[in-house]
Amino acid sequence: MKKLIVFVIVLCVSTSVWAQEELPVEQWYQFWVGNWDLTWQDAGGGTGKGTNQIVRILDGKVIQENFKALEGALAGYSGMSLSVYNPTAKQWKQAWTDSQGGYFDFTGRKDEDRFYFETAETDNGQGGVQQRMVFYEITEEAFTWDWESTQDGGATWTLNWRIQYRRQQ
Repeated sequence: MKKLIVFVIVLCVSTSVWAQEELPVEQWYQFWVGNWDLTWQDAGGGTGKGTNQIVRILDGKVIQENFKALEGALAGYSGMSLSVYNPTAKQWKQAWTDSQGGYFDFTGRKDEDRFYFETAETDNGQGGVQQRMVFYEITEEAFTWDWESTQDGGATWTLNWRIQYRRQQ
């Protein structure tokens, strides 16, 4: 019986240590790869739905995103991004463009269990604005994604859009 208890303790400790291992920076966004069903609340209170297909391309070095809004106020909106880890700069970069002619240039970072893609601060005519995507509550089957902005250098962030991701079965 003592051997069983010791085995269980060792197993729990080793599993805990394994779970806490730091991901190599090149793998930070691997959780995102897959086919996803998306839901969100529209500004008017309705439910928006869409899909996002995330694949690795170019010998696995680049992550390609293909987003489509299928239902709700944003139906018909689509966008795509390319994300890549730049080993020379030691950072993730993402270029996003969409069906409304939008373009964003992001830099990736990680803070504990949250992953970010952030823009540099830009002037919108009313002062500096910075925007970011936040990936969190990440499991193998789901995560939450927020689009946020700040006009005070990051002291406070405003939630602009929250999407719930569920992996397609």
